Amino acid sequence: MKYLITGGAGFIGSAMIRHIINTSEDQVINIDSLSYASNLASLDEISKSSRYFFENENICNKSEIYNIFLNYKPDYVVHFAAESHVDNSINTPDVFMQTNIMGTYNLLINANRYYQNLDKQSKDNFRFLHVSTDEVYGDLSETDDFFEENTKYDPSSPYSASKAASDHLVRAWRRTYGLPTLITNCSNNYGPYQHNEKLIPTVIRNILCKKKIPIYGNGTNIRDWLYVQDHVEAILNVLHNSDIGETYNIGGNNQIRNIDLVNKICTILDNKIPNQDPGLSKYSDLIEYVEDRAGHDIKYAINADKIKKTLDWHPKESFETGIDKTIDWYINNKSSMGLK
Repeated sequence: MKYLITGGAGFIGSAMIRHIINTSEDQVINIDSLSYASNLASLDEISKSSRYFFENENICNKSEIYNIFLNYKPDYVVHFAAESHVDNSINTPDVFMQTNIMGTYNLLINANRYYQNLDKQSKDNFRFLHVSTDEVYGDLSETDDFFEENTKYDPSSPYSASKAASDHLVRAWRRTYGLPTLITNCSNNYGPYQHNEKLIPTVIRNILCKKKIPIYGNGTNIRDWLYVQDHVEAILNVLHNSDIGETYNIGGNNQIRNIDLVNKICTILDNKIPNQDPGLSKYSDLIEYVEDRAGHDIKYAINADKIKKTLDWHPKESFETGIDKTIDWYINNKSSMGLK
């Protein structure tokens, strides 16, 4: 089988590609424009495989994307490509509208054009899976609620609004054109090769450099954390076993306040790499509270019961095991953070 993966040089997309190449005989076509958040080093271990193909292309390039469909004839499309950093979406929203909305639109146009010309058996096999985020649901604030698959969309940032729009486009192409689509909405991912701008790599890097660790507001914002390999396996489960048109929330059931997360990482590194600086008693002393992000949601929490019950998926990593593996990886791969 052939997987066409967009954004495959990104954090989650590259984890998906490594998994497919390392655990199957399937082929992977990676479309990535190599933006600032892309990292081809994350694909070094599989880049020489005869089953891996790379196309340095922007998903907004209509003619080139269609040529890729025709040349490779994929069985599945897994759409990761997106601008995803909330701060950047606040400061420069234009690129989020272009990539996340128009890029998804262009991909749908070309996927549907390709799909409509397939023979019956190929149509029956074809799937288009759109990877989205829990941020489309908005803010759970101070409640004890969880996001369900039917939770009303209420995005707070330009990033989450652009992802909500792309979700709506995918559903529209299913209803209007019959394109066999699926949608997954995930919680915060973490693990190896994540871009430095994200919270967990930032905390680890700053500790290793003995730099201040910035925490927005009072640090009480709550997020649900999902180990990236668990996310990859959940997506593949949905792709191969779900009914067409379904939506699944994917979460790790690891709701934790940002400040507690940072303190946990500090404590783990206190033990793994004891501080030798006499002016610093413990790594948590590096924590510095900074002005809060505009429109900062207080709480995200996913109810993943649907995928657990209907597809028998469960995360393999607890937050304790996942964060320990992640910290060890960064310690052993300091160059990924620009460190020696």
